[in-house]
Amino acid sequence: MVSEIFSRIDHGRTADAVVDQIETLILQGVLKVGDRLPGERDLAQQMNVSRPIVREAIKTLEGRELLLSRHGGGTFVADIIGQIFSRPVLDLIGRHRSATYDYLEYRREIEGIAAAFAAQRATAADRDLLTRIIDDMKTAHGEQDFDREAALDVAFHSAIGECAHNMILLHTLRSCYRLLSNGVFFNRALVYAHSGSRDHLLEQHIAIHDGIVSGDAEAAKRAAEGHMDYVAETMRAAERADDWERVSNLMHRQRG
Repeated sequence: MVSEIFSRIDHGRTADAVVDQIETLILQGVLKVGDRLPGERDLAQQMNVSRPIVREAIKTLEGRELLLSRHGGGTFVADIIGQIFSRPVLDLIGRHRSATYDYLEYRREIEGIAAAFAAQRATAADRDLLTRIIDDMKTAHGEQDFDREAALDVAFHSAIGECAHNMILLHTLRSCYRLLSNGVFFNRALVYAHSGSRDHLLEQHIAIHDGIVSGDAEAAKRAAEGHMDYVAETMRAAERADDWERVSNLMHRQRG
C-alpha cells in the first residue's frame, strides 16, 4: 500500500484539490499502475480534508479511469499504461517482424535521451537506486540466474526513465518496457542465449550506469545508444542462426 507520499491541503480543501494532487502523483510516476491507495480515513487524515471530499475525489478519478475501486478490496491506480497501445495494434505488430526493428530503432533514440537527462538530473536517491539495481544484476549474472537478470534489465531501464525526470518520457518508456516484458516485439531469451551476449549486456548496463552516476550526459547517451545497437544486431544474428537451424533440420529430415 502506498503511504507517506500525500501532502496536507491547507488551502482550498475541495475535492478538486485532492484530484489534482493524485493526478499529479500519477503523472509524475510516483503512483504506479496497481498501487493501492490508503483507505478513505487514512487518506483524509494525510491530506487534511474530510472523508466526503476524499470520497468525491476518488469518484471523479474513477470516472476519468485513473483509479479503480474493488468492492471490499480497496482503490488502485488503473492500468493506464497498458492501454496506450490497443489490443488490435499489439496483435498487428506482433505478427510482423519488421515492427521489431522499428521498435528497437525508436528505443535507441529515446533511451539515449533518457540516459542523457538522467545524467543531468538524477538525485542522490536516483543514483543509489541505479547502483543497487546494477549490483543485483551483477549478482544474478554471477549466479547465472537468467530470469532474475532479465527482470533486472527491465527494472534498470525503467529506473533510468524515472531518473530523467520528464513525465512524458517516463510514461512513453514505461509503455515500451511493458511491451518488452510481455514479449510483444521479440523474445529476450534469444538475445540472452546468443553466444557471449550476457557478458556484453552486463558491461553495457554498467557503462550506462557509470555515465549517469558520474553526471556525464554524453557518455551516458553514447552507452545507451550503443547498447540498443548491440541488442538490434544480436537479435538479427540470433534470428539468422535460428533460421539456419530450422532449415538444416528440414534438410536432414528430407534426407532421412
